[in-house]
Amino acid sequence: MTDAASAGPIKIKAPSPGRYRWVVVWLLFAAMVINYVDRQAIGVLKPTLMEEFGWTETNYADIIFWFQASYAVSYLLWGRIVDRIGARWGFGLAFIIWQIAFIAHAGIRGMGGAIAARVALGIGEGGGFPAGIKAVTEWFPKKERAFAVGIFNAGTNIGAILTPLLIPLIATVWFGSRENPAWEMAIIILGVAGLIWAPIWFLIYREPRQHKKVTPAELAFIEQDPADPAEKVGWLKLLTVKETWAYALGKFLIDPIWWFFLFWLPGFLGSQYDLDLLTFGPPLIAIYLLSDVGSVGGGWLSGQFLKRGMSLNAARKLTMLICALAVVPVAFAGMADSVWVAVLIIGVATAAHQGFSANLYAMPGDVFPRSAVGSVVGIGGMIGGIGGMAMAKYAGYVLDQIGSYTPIFIVAASAYLVALLVIHLITPKYEPAKL
Repeated sequence: MTDAASAGPIKIKAPSPGRYRWVVVWLLFAAMVINYVDRQAIGVLKPTLMEEFGWTETNYADIIFWFQASYAVSYLLWGRIVDRIGARWGFGLAFIIWQIAFIAHAGIRGMGGAIAARVALGIGEGGGFPAGIKAVTEWFPKKERAFAVGIFNAGTNIGAILTPLLIPLIATVWFGSRENPAWEMAIIILGVAGLIWAPIWFLIYREPRQHKKVTPAELAFIEQDPADPAEKVGWLKLLTVKETWAYALGKFLIDPIWWFFLFWLPGFLGSQYDLDLLTFGPPLIAIYLLSDVGSVGGGWLSGQFLKRGMSLNAARKLTMLICALAVVPVAFAGMADSVWVAVLIIGVATAAHQGFSANLYAMPGDVFPRSAVGSVVGIGGMIGGIGGMAMAKYAGYVLDQIGSYTPIFIVAASAYLVALLVIHLITPKYEPAKL
């Protein structure tokens, strides 16, 4: 007997499935960085604009309210558009609209201009997540989707980190001064620079079966889940399905909290700890760095639970429960004596939000066919936007009438546990939606 024969059967290592799908994720990540620079600019500039134009907290809340209104409606419409024209054209068109709208912010001269610019921004930005989730659903199997969503969603935090760095640098160091910041120039430079993403997207993005860079092994890996039904699913049909409402009500409860963090944290740091355009950058950066950890970590954690044999239902919900519990201490953020204690409490809460959100965003792809994912994400985004509108009015009222952030932080602390309870009561198990 030869040595080879005595050694037993030869084990042949399976070929690597390829990794081109991650290029798509990093493209989406870059778009979300730009998206959040555009979105958060008004939050960073809030003290400057309120002083220049004489706005009250209620005036500022009204500007956020109208952004949320346009975002909510467009989110719904973009979800349907993306299902019809695909992620490539859907995301590309939405990006161009929101980027031009952001550049138009440089022309703000009062409440009317601010509301018009934010409404236009909301119309474009409403297409970002429906198209992004659609792209992830096209390019990733279920077991990788939450992680992929977590990575591209982490771009929102990088955008939120870059905004308080770049705007003060451009507005006070390069073109203006601390006393007279050139905020218009900051918007124009950042807006024009961001436009470079659009041609790159159109050159690179295709569906996996149409892409020359995708190997047969990677295509088989991407398409490993059971085939989806071929028929299209209408909005009215989706509205009768409980899984749609589990997702949408989850968004209604948690999205307003993220909007509050995004649009009011600079104001909170300014009023509570006397920080300004040049000094609240480091605390905001620390908060959103923690958020990035949560965004990637939340998707990674549910993936690890799945690898260890946990059901999809248990893996997603256990991860969301861990995240929901981590938000609870934010109820005490407004009472912190030290800015860095407040940063730690809020940073853990924003990280937990992103981990919770990564798993919630994965839900439409988990239980709906690919042809319906954009529409479901659109419905959820619209409902989440309505929640954001309510939060804007609530925050403006509380701050003008009471002058304390604590009532808002208490709402934030409880929202995620309530959201998980609602999701679980509506969908005790993650099962394919019965369409």
